[in-house]
Amino acid sequence: MAFDIDMIKKVYSQMSERVDKAREVVGKPLTLSEKILYSHLWENKPDQKFTRGKDYVDFAPDRIACQDATAQMALLQFMQAGKENVAVPTTVHCDHLIQAKQGAVKDLKRANETSNEVFDFLESVSSKYGIGFWKPGAGIIHQVVLENYAFPGGMMIGTDSHTVNAGGLGMLAIGVGGADAVDVMAGMPWELKFPKLIGVKLTGAPQGWTAAKDVILKVAEILTVKGGTGCIVEYFGEGAKNLSCTGKGTICNMGAEIGATTSTFGYDDSMERFLRATDRNEIADEANKIREHLTGDQEVYDHPEDYFDQVIEIDLSTLRPHLNGPFTPDLATPVGELGEKAKKNDWPIKVDWGLIGSCTNSSYEDLTRAASIAQQAVDKKLIPKSDFGINPGSEQIRFTAERDGLLKVFEDLGATIFTNACGPCIGQWDRSDRKGDEKNTIVHSFNRNFSKRADGNPNTHAFVGSPEMVAAIAIAGRLDFDPMNDTLINEDGEEVKLDAPQGIELPELGFDVEDNGFLAPKEDGSTISVKVDPNSNRIQLLDPFDPWKGDNLMGAKLLIKAHGKCTTDHISMAGPWLKYRGHLDNISDNCLIGAVNAFNMKTNFVKSQLDGKYDAVPKTQRAYKAKGIPTVVVGDHNYGEGSSREHAAMEPRHLGVKVVLVKSFARIHETNLKKQGMLGITFDNESDYDLIQEDDTFNFVDLENFADGKPLTIEIVHADGSKDSIKANHTYNATQIGWFREGSALNMIKKQNKA
Repeated sequence: MAFDIDMIKKVYSQMSERVDKAREVVGKPLTLSEKILYSHLWENKPDQKFTRGKDYVDFAPDRIACQDATAQMALLQFMQAGKENVAVPTTVHCDHLIQAKQGAVKDLKRANETSNEVFDFLESVSSKYGIGFWKPGAGIIHQVVLENYAFPGGMMIGTDSHTVNAGGLGMLAIGVGGADAVDVMAGMPWELKFPKLIGVKLTGAPQGWTAAKDVILKVAEILTVKGGTGCIVEYFGEGAKNLSCTGKGTICNMGAEIGATTSTFGYDDSMERFLRATDRNEIADEANKIREHLTGDQEVYDHPEDYFDQVIEIDLSTLRPHLNGPFTPDLATPVGELGEKAKKNDWPIKVDWGLIGSCTNSSYEDLTRAASIAQQAVDKKLIPKSDFGINPGSEQIRFTAERDGLLKVFEDLGATIFTNACGPCIGQWDRSDRKGDEKNTIVHSFNRNFSKRADGNPNTHAFVGSPEMVAAIAIAGRLDFDPMNDTLINEDGEEVKLDAPQGIELPELGFDVEDNGFLAPKEDGSTISVKVDPNSNRIQLLDPFDPWKGDNLMGAKLLIKAHGKCTTDHISMAGPWLKYRGHLDNISDNCLIGAVNAFNMKTNFVKSQLDGKYDAVPKTQRAYKAKGIPTVVVGDHNYGEGSSREHAAMEPRHLGVKVVLVKSFARIHETNLKKQGMLGITFDNESDYDLIQEDDTFNFVDLENFADGKPLTIEIVHADGSKDSIKANHTYNATQIGWFREGSALNMIKKQNKA
């Protein structure tokens, strides 16, 4: 069944004319990314050429997807917008609030009991405002989107950084904060700085143990966690055609780990096969009619250096399998070299867990490739040395995999089949085999491996690989195992070697499912009442943030100077805190508790300028707020890397932080700060970061003249009375300055609706 087929037909009916006009305006052949961008302009037909990395442009996305953790705040904001229905097709997916512990049945039952208030809220709000609702257990948002909503040439936004997964089906799918989604839900344009373009030319075909996952693990090494910031990564070449649609999705998914705006592939036969296998023949037929517009112009791919800002070339035939980590997804090591590297860095060699799944690698093909390794272990009498956990990507995949005997293969090895949900990938893992901060190693097919990410233990060394490599290393139980060259001893004392994995792109008997978990909204939701208990500790209605009075900000105190990597996980942790994602005041008690204080190298331990004592960051900040004292957060490079969670912007805003001053921002977090009425600025001279002292006071002496393209002057007053004057840059345009003046973007929407 093709959802929103009329919308898709409309997009396709307009695409030829808009692409032709864009090619005329730009004056040269177009990349796929440019075709989709120019055909989704808010003002419809292209009439001007935009400068990459400079011009802010208004777009009209085709659809929106929200996961349950971020949907709560997004929908709480939308409820204030004064609209009767969402303006574009929107869905909510319940995949984040299910903790992996005992197995799918028990874990899902427990989640429905402990989070029923949140699920009921989301279901009722969805039904009221015309939003499709996917029940708990229906699947991981990005896999469900790929199977049901993604379509070549479309543009979508989602309140999760891995929305980019849909690029595997030829979309421009972009992760945003909830406030961005609210704009589009309310019928407003969505603003984005016109991205730069990175082209990745793929040649050859994967051999043996090499998987699609290894492409993005290699790209992450090349570009690092910030090398894709402000860019779309477009993959092309004959090698791209040798990858499955879900393999392409895996590559696009982890593009979030290089900071990319999104990633995409041109429409090809693998995408058509996937559309038809997922009961979307009509979309495939329509896409085939405009096939030439659903990929880049041939001239672009023949001479990519003339059309992309950067070009990378990877030969899939010679690409080696990799494991990336620990603690960062861009630390890449070819399998076979990891043992020596681990010993040198004192990383634990013994592997305790192998985890397969997540939105990155939970497709049918992923399970078959991993199961082919698991079946060998059974056949060759190998006893796994590590525990196994499996998260299927959707109920459709789980049902089909069970029908085809794939899950039984894992179960025969003692694996735990978790719910069709995110689970350990986002810290929703009750890991019974570890206590405290014991040093240990796990391998997984997820996308992120930041400190504390999976199990809350800062000493869990997590390594990212393909599902089949995770299976092999978990069976061996050693990080230094190289399945391409090493042997294992089975229970009979025999030396055996694992053969290369074998995968099945799409199920030979087709996909099947009894209940996919989808609930359509009521046609008329006007009679539905969304009730929120004022005493609830899970859901809290929002109060608008105060507008800016238009004057200079004087006497602001330093809350924390964050040292090194400060991701959204550090600013607003997930795991057990997910339960408070709909209650801004409660979740604000995790504000910046993971950030490392540069003055003592400790987390959640900062000095208060009120009494000189050290205490937790949220407690210290609440004391400043109680006295009406504004504060500043100072950070390093790529501040706000990682998830799209806008809580990382809303929490400091709620607690009274006024300014975030850093060396550089991750894209989504910078936008989230702007949307919530925060001042997010960067050092003009990065070395000025070193000037900041623990007892500093900040005076923003020319903020009253805040304007597009005009740097700000900050007077820093040190405890000894000495002063430094520094410059700070910003990327606010006139509209975004309007958000700042009104107190938030939502305040501006409400004001416009009343006008």
